[in-house]
Formats: sequence, structure tokens, C-alpha cells
Amino acid sequence: MSHFDKHVFFCTNQRANGDSCCNNFGAQKLRDYVKDKVKQLAISNAENRIRINSAGCLDRCDEGPVLVIYPEGTWYTFIDESDLDEIISEHLQHGRIVARLTI
Repeated sequence: MSHFDKHVFFCTNQRANGDSCCNNFGAQKLRDYVKDKVKQLAISNAENRIRINSAGCLDRCDEGPVLVIYPEGTWYTFIDESDLDEIISEHLQHGRIVARLTI
């Protein structure tokens, strides 16, 4: 049994050589936004344990920025907080995949 019901990994990799990477799109700031929003909404609790983490390179830079949610293994790309609000509401709160953002 997994320790978390949902585990969200944001690629926050920053490449030193200037190649495309998720953090060029503000991935760290957007990860922080989701972490704060999940806490603010109090949707991570004893019955629904959600963990928001940074990850190194998830090797999908050309589709970035990206995040992946386990245990489903659902990959998303996103542009802004509006996209992330939709992922929070639909996937994390209601268990529905946001098809338009999947990769």
C-alpha cells in the first residue's frame, strides 16, 4: 500500500547549457503554487493524502513544463495557474483526468 493516495512530481530541472527545460517555463514557481493551493484547500488529509514534490529531469523537456501524478502515472503539461487549478479540481479532488492537458 502506498503512503500517499496521490503523489505529484513536478519537473523543476534547470539545464545549465541553456537547452530547453521545464524550469525555463517557471516550473518551480508553479509547483509552489500547487503546494500552497492544496494546503489552502485542505484536500490533503487523513482520508486523501496528497504529496506535491519537485523532481529532477523527467526526460520530457520538449513537452514541458510537465508533471506526473502517481499512482495513475498520468502525465500533464500546463501553461499557467488556471491549468493547474483545473488539475487540482478535476484530478486531485475528483479523480477525473483532464484530457486536454495530458501528454
